[in-house]
Formats: sequence, C-alpha cells, structure tokens
Amino acid sequence: VPMGPDRTQLTLFPEDTGRFAAEAGRAGMAADGPHPALLVQGDDELGALARVNQTLTDAGVGVFAATGVADGRGSFGYVVYVRPGDVDRAVKLFS
Repeated sequence: VPMGPDRTQLTLFPEDTGRFAAEAGRAGMAADGPHPALLVQGDDELGALARVNQTLTDAGVGVFAATGVADGRGSFGYVVYVRPGDVDRAVKLFS
C-alpha cells in the first residue's frame, strides 16, 4: 500500500514470525505486528463478504479491518483482522 511518494506498507504473513522479525531488523526494515488475521476464501458471488461479516458479527467477533480481492475466475480472498481475544472463536467459524 503506498504511504507517500517514498514509502510503502506491506502486509506479510510469514510462516516463522520470529525469523521474519530478525531478518527484517537485519535489513533495516521496521516491522509491526504480528496482528491476528484470517484468510477466508470462497466463491465470488454477490453478498459473499457480507455473509462473512455477518457470521463474525453474530458470533461477537471484533473485526477492526478487512480487505478482499476477487481473482476474476469466480473466487475471492478476504483477509479479516480480528481482536486478539476473538481469534479462536473466529477460526472455529470457518474451519
């Protein structure tokens, strides 16, 4: 995400957060996080993301940010950032 003329913010999901933090530090990159997030995927149809949000809301899961994309072939990916105390509950909803 562009953050100005000479700055970019990346959202990364490393398998090993400790190693990522160490390597980012060695490279002089500022790293913030980890921030709990879910990747929800499904068929791209009208209302798909609204249903995901409604499921989370009905379960009392606190969502504070989300971003979604469609692949142009009928599927979507939706990264949903949830409050740390809600992670386990959110994961169970989509497992």
